Amino acid sequence: MSEVLQAPKVGAGGLFDLTGKVAVITGSSRGIGRAIAEHMARQGAKVVISSRKAGPCEEVAAGINARSPGHAIAVPANISSKDDLQRLMDETRKAFGQIDILVCNAASNPFYGSQLDISDDAFGKILTNNIVANNWMIGMVAPEMKARKDGVVIIVSSIGGLRGSEVIGAYCISKAADMQLARNLAHELGPFNIRVNCVAPGLVKTDFVKALWDTPAGEERASSGTPLRRLGEPDDLAGAAVYLASRAGAWTTGQTIVVDGGSTC
Repeated sequence: MSEVLQAPKVGAGGLFDLTGKVAVITGSSRGIGRAIAEHMARQGAKVVISSRKAGPCEEVAAGINARSPGHAIAVPANISSKDDLQRLMDETRKAFGQIDILVCNAASNPFYGSQLDISDDAFGKILTNNIVANNWMIGMVAPEMKARKDGVVIIVSSIGGLRGSEVIGAYCISKAADMQLARNLAHELGPFNIRVNCVAPGLVKTDFVKALWDTPAGEERASSGTPLRRLGEPDDLAGAAVYLASRAGAWTTGQTIVVDGGSTC
């Protein structure tokens, strides 16, 4: 008979308190990842800032430490390198002792056009960076989370995973796969009190999709089909991530939370 787990108690800091937790957030030198890291730190978490370039990571970590001394470190890593990602986890443990929260946010989309025209190299890069790398990272943190019977994995997917596209098909395929990765691992890791979920943003004003909103006409066109009549800001996604990482989300797993201003409704 499997063990029956008990619901965690609400701490003194409330449902969203992350005091004592350690979070690794990839792609966190800017955009959605940076907002998630900053807001998790505000809730008391120690955060690890990671992207390819050291300078931007160190800048974000310094800003967090100016507000909350000792709450952030920078560990650059390329998500296409399994060795880099293992070093990211090792350096986190060396600095903070353990990993409680993993946010798989970094992704790539090097191709724009028909799915029939994508090269094998471009398709492979998208699948490796957006799916396989996430599976690598989860495999690197799962053993310690299983041993503690506590852990959180958040994958930043996209509403592209919920619908087709004539121009970013491979990216959409990878983001749909992220949702299924979360469902599968929620089943596998749930008995160890490890929760695995996705957040699926709509169009958010980040550098990643800057070409779609960087002019007044472009922003008006992009937001016109959204019930809230505006594009997302990185902070709009951070709240969902904090919810999933905290006691507030303790009975949520295997889900994809859509945060898109209503555009898919």
